[in-house]
Amino acid sequence: MLQINDLRLPVDAAPEALERKLEKLLGLPRGGCGPIRIVRQSIDARDKSRIQMVYSLRLEVPGEERILRRGLKNVKRVERREYTFPPVHRSSANMPVVAGMGPAGLFCALYLARNGIPCVVLERGRSVERRAEDVARFWETGILDPASNVQFGEGGAGTFSDGKLTTGTHDPRIGTVLETLHGHGAPEDTLYAHKPHIGTDILRRVVRSIRLELLRLGCDVRFESQLVGLRAEGDRLRGVTVRGPSGEYILETDTLVLAIGHSARDTFQMLYDAGLPLEPKPFAIGVRIEHPQAAISRAQFGDVWEKLPPSDYKLSCHLPSGRSAYTFCVCPGGQVVASASAPGELVTNGMSFRARDGENINGGFLVGVTPADFPGADPLAGVRFQRQWERLAFQLGGGNFRAPAQRVGDFLARRPSTGGGGVAPTYRPGVTWGSLEDCLPGYVTAALRDALPIFDRKVRGFADSDAVLTGVETRSSSPVRLRRDATLQTALRGVYPCGEGCGYAGGIVSAAVDGVRVAEAVAGLDCINFL
Repeated sequence: MLQINDLRLPVDAAPEALERKLEKLLGLPRGGCGPIRIVRQSIDARDKSRIQMVYSLRLEVPGEERILRRGLKNVKRVERREYTFPPVHRSSANMPVVAGMGPAGLFCALYLARNGIPCVVLERGRSVERRAEDVARFWETGILDPASNVQFGEGGAGTFSDGKLTTGTHDPRIGTVLETLHGHGAPEDTLYAHKPHIGTDILRRVVRSIRLELLRLGCDVRFESQLVGLRAEGDRLRGVTVRGPSGEYILETDTLVLAIGHSARDTFQMLYDAGLPLEPKPFAIGVRIEHPQAAISRAQFGDVWEKLPPSDYKLSCHLPSGRSAYTFCVCPGGQVVASASAPGELVTNGMSFRARDGENINGGFLVGVTPADFPGADPLAGVRFQRQWERLAFQLGGGNFRAPAQRVGDFLARRPSTGGGGVAPTYRPGVTWGSLEDCLPGYVTAALRDALPIFDRKVRGFADSDAVLTGVETRSSSPVRLRRDATLQTALRGVYPCGEGCGYAGGIVSAAVDGVRVAEAVAGLDCINFL
């Protein structure tokens, strides 16, 4: 099989232009390419007068040796490598328990079940269908259901996002994660786009499809069932306590996968009280910044912006203060969403549908914080830090989960906003104009002010005076890490921390990859049956 890299076309090239260019490069007759598989597709916008689509392709053609002898620098032979789950050595008669149905939990349970180890899967929230109704009601009325919201429920927090599948990791399991998502309904470009995204509308269907496969493979999926306790014998897990619709009960098991998500604060407390080794970890807080999508696309792509998909951005800077600011989870054509999971605590996030056809683009505009910034030195100090600013944001918004908001021009001038300008905020249930000084640490607002002109030089219009800042975003990642050893277990044997909530991932793909990694560990270890 041949791989051809760095094949470039104009953004308005005809559909057949890719095949024609490939035939010319390889010296093939018209129609001689056969099936072409796109491995990667990206946009090179460095020169706005000559923006190009860039492809990596794979195909099989007769006479590969003859083509390779020509010494074309962007053509090479490759072998397709399939992911293979390692041999299963688990002999325990007990079903593993997976707590949490975000990407880490779903993929851990799925890869165990596909390899003959069905699990009990616990989810404190509701199914994705019922959850979508609960979230829509919250955004419309401001009435929060603490058990079913943007943070809790089937699919995890990423279900109400953009469904981004980008990751900074290079784990060999990424390919099988993307193929699994595609097999459950994610679009084909999931497999090759430089910055793939599913969209929250399609992602909900993907999540449901994975659940149906789990059920077909013999998994016991239990919604509205929260992990509330551990039972141990010495340093070995014997069972877990679950709070379900009919009350609490004991579930006997020797294997627990903790895929609990980054907002399971009561579970963090339970684990801390049980003596498991937690530690605080850095994360970031700040606001959502919102611009007109057309303005950002024009700034990024120039005159051809309307011929291309909606643009995003990825910006970062290290400031003289020692702080770092960056953009995070950018949602082209999307909306800012209310993401609270507890009464009196206001949190924002971003979301977009597959089409990304909204008027605005929004992104997290964040500043890094470390345990040195937290109130206390215990493992849960970061949780208290998040809550402090979320409660102040709730108060500043005036209640009913209205969010505090400020125009960028007013923010830079250090004056409260009294109303909106040329950018209409998308956040529901609505915003309250004012000053964000009162719901963020001073060093965070100072860093955001310092970063705005720097980012404006990189993306013209980023610091436009009418751009909207909506506060607060505090849950960029988990505030804790649950330590695990080389076997991926804690000191309490049989407990496997997994995914973003336990500090081992930072998005849908990396969380799913960690779920597969933990599934391999569970399947490969010969757990002793103590029951």
